Amino acid sequence: MRTTGRTLERRTFLLSACGSITAGVARPSSPSKRPPNVVFVLTDDQGYGDLACLGNPVLKTPHLDALHQRSVRFTNFHASPTCSPTRAALMTGRYSNATGVWHTIMGRSLIAPGEVTLADCFRASGYRTGIFGKWHLGDNYPCRPQDRGFDEALVHGGGGVWQTPDYFGNDYQDDTYFHNGKPRAFSGFCTDVWFDNAMRFMEEAQSQKTPFFCYIATNAPHGPMWAPDSYSARYAGVKGLKEPGFYGMIANIDDNMGRLIEFLRRRNLERDTILIFMTDNGTSAGA
Repeated sequence: MRTTGRTLERRTFLLSACGSITAGVARPSSPSKRPPNVVFVLTDDQGYGDLACLGNPVLKTPHLDALHQRSVRFTNFHASPTCSPTRAALMTGRYSNATGVWHTIMGRSLIAPGEVTLADCFRASGYRTGIFGKWHLGDNYPCRPQDRGFDEALVHGGGGVWQTPDYFGNDYQDDTYFHNGKPRAFSGFCTDVWFDNAMRFMEEAQSQKTPFFCYIATNAPHGPMWAPDSYSARYAGVKGLKEPGFYGMIANIDDNMGRLIEFLRRRNLERDTILIFMTDNGTSAGA
């Protein structure tokens, strides 16, 4: 790990910024003696207007609306236009081009081996670190999440679930993902799988009395625009709406955010946890 003053300054700034984007759960009334847990939720291709609280007239996102209402918000906050560059910047606190990441395909999404990641910093500080969902910064050594500071990594390959070698038949439901580098079949809708396993990870860390950094990076609502019928059916009859599946995917994310917040409350974690919610770039097809 590099230890130059500039690098440490970047990491400090990144941690400070992350704690300010959306502190959505209750804050402790008095300083805690232990470092706070950090839960970072990043959705894929969900635009600024793809939330009810930000003006969408069709979507219903009650849990995210409530989180928005009681959170610290960045009103002048910029991301890269595509997936991997934003993720590289978030993981390193550096401009994405400086990390070797400036596109999403053909080797341009591979994070440089010498980069220090957010997970590296948390793990060096005694945290247990986990990622659940979309990594998109490299599927082979030394670019995999388990090579870049994550103790547990449950991810799909490439930039979408169907880009997971050798499981190109993945279709968001009952798919095979890589768990710490080994393929494993899962039952259920992809977003539910990410949140279920993230909460299991947090529960295990809590039982070990270890602070945790939990990165939940959903591939939804990235295309193809498919969600379970119970979600997409809510928007199927809306006049002029071309992609009910896109809206259904966001409704599912909203429900999972509600489950996550309730989990933190039930486990008495909300007073010691910073919850961050953001998206990687603008909408691709839904609005």
